Amino acid sequence: MGYHRSEVVERAIGVLDETGLEALSMRRLAADLGVQAGALYHHFDNKAALLAAVADEILRRGRRPAEIVAWDAEVHLLCVGLRDAMRRHRDGAALIAQVHRSDSAALERPMRSALERGGADQRLARVGARSLVRFVLSHESDDDADFALGLGIVLDGLAARLESLES
Repeated sequence: MGYHRSEVVERAIGVLDETGLEALSMRRLAADLGVQAGALYHHFDNKAALLAAVADEILRRGRRPAEIVAWDAEVHLLCVGLRDAMRRHRDGAALIAQVHRSDSAALERPMRSALERGGADQRLARVGARSLVRFVLSHESDDDADFALGLGIVLDGLAARLESLES
């Protein structure tokens, strides 16, 4: 059977949903695809690279905001989209947190950009985006109302900072 990188990632997401993060292994994935485990190394150097590709695909499938003029509405939708993407798959939050623990730049970039468009200087945009990502990663299991309240509190704080920069 021939297979492409996208098929490997798609099947890995299936295994993640079926068995969870702990059971997702190169050997298990290869067996599901009907290939030897070593064949997967043609697409991925190691399991960490596979997990990164799976996390990226889960995030890619998440909701993206349309063109929004207000920075806070855009950031709100980015945060909700990240949370929804993490919750859509079994252990999705654990996988995304694990992959992006040391480098969350890809998650922060769109939030940082929206904050800068809202008038944040580079430091406030960087720290604000990092704070938002960490908030979402650590509150994915909150009920929807508590998550919305917490996100509103963080966004209100950022809005107050932006207003003080304008003064």
